[in-house]
Amino acid sequence: MFGRLKQMLIKEFIQVFRDKRTRFILIGPPIIQMMVFGYAANYEIRHVPTVVLDLDHSQESRELVSRFTSSPYFDVQRQLTDSRQLGDLIERGDATVGLEIDAGFAQKLRSGQTAPLQVIVDATNSNTALIASGYIAQIAQGFAAQYQRDRIDRIAPQLIEVMPSVELAPRPWYNPDLSSRWFFVPGIIGSLTLVLVITLTAFAVVREREIGTLEQMMVTPIRPAEFILGKTLPFFLIGIFDVALISVVGSLWFQVPFRGHVSVLALGAVLFILCMLGVGLLISTISATQQQAMVTSFFFIMPAITFSGFGFPISTMPHWMQLFSYVIPLRYFLIVIRGTYLKGVGMDILWPQMAAMAGLGVALLTVSILRFHKALD
Repeated sequence: MFGRLKQMLIKEFIQVFRDKRTRFILIGPPIIQMMVFGYAANYEIRHVPTVVLDLDHSQESRELVSRFTSSPYFDVQRQLTDSRQLGDLIERGDATVGLEIDAGFAQKLRSGQTAPLQVIVDATNSNTALIASGYIAQIAQGFAAQYQRDRIDRIAPQLIEVMPSVELAPRPWYNPDLSSRWFFVPGIIGSLTLVLVITLTAFAVVREREIGTLEQMMVTPIRPAEFILGKTLPFFLIGIFDVALISVVGSLWFQVPFRGHVSVLALGAVLFILCMLGVGLLISTISATQQQAMVTSFFFIMPAITFSGFGFPISTMPHWMQLFSYVIPLRYFLIVIRGTYLKGVGMDILWPQMAAMAGLGVALLTVSILRFHKALD
């Protein structure tokens, strides 16, 4: 048995590495996609195109505008003179945020009244609009608090020391700078591994069937179990290699800290890759051509990434849709990889995710092997 399995493995590795394109696919795209997603996948916003319509032209209005000018989140591009210009620029997409300060802004502040600041935000991209609105609120509140304090200091300086105040002292754990890159890079490791292992496994088996070598293999002394193991074991090893490669690139290039134990991450990667091998093998049993395998893989990969919590919190989804996430192995692997990377937690915390991936892996491999046996027969 081991002699036949050894020859099967040699044959698979020769077939994989003799093709220049396949060799490039194993190393090139994972690194390139890690770099692309690492820079592009980002919830943070910087230099939002902003225009200002200041109809007050007072010291107070200029000070408020200067807070936006000096902020890294907004790029004040133009000072307008007409409100019609503001609407036209936002409608054409030349500006995302428009600030309008009406005449009498400073007079209301000096008399102790509320001075409105009109903010127009292009909400076509709701995420950018929501984050930008939060930054605008922080800048406006900071200006109002400082102006109120300066006013009281001029009128009744003795009240400054007895004024009650609440000081916010945020202490973000695990990600002190609130960098979204620290959230995305570990997730990219899981999503790229999913795509790579599924496509390689499904395409390799389907390619054997499509060119007719699958039937030739069946007339040899090799048993179906040995054939299945020989087809999946190389891609299991390739998956482990790519996980290690992408993890090293993500940690060294993007400076994402790894605070956990390598053994915990390795165990999670092994269980996750077994699940993906089961999915790839299952796809190969229901696909007659490589085009069908590609479409079927796409049908699984996109929902798997969506329901895994890679880019969107699962808790924000409707409850009936959250139930689908429990059968997605990537959901559990992302918890494992982010927990080991950022929190440094171990098996005492992550064992439910490990158990879930082990159960899903056994189920997927069992179903796919049974279907593959039937397809071979």
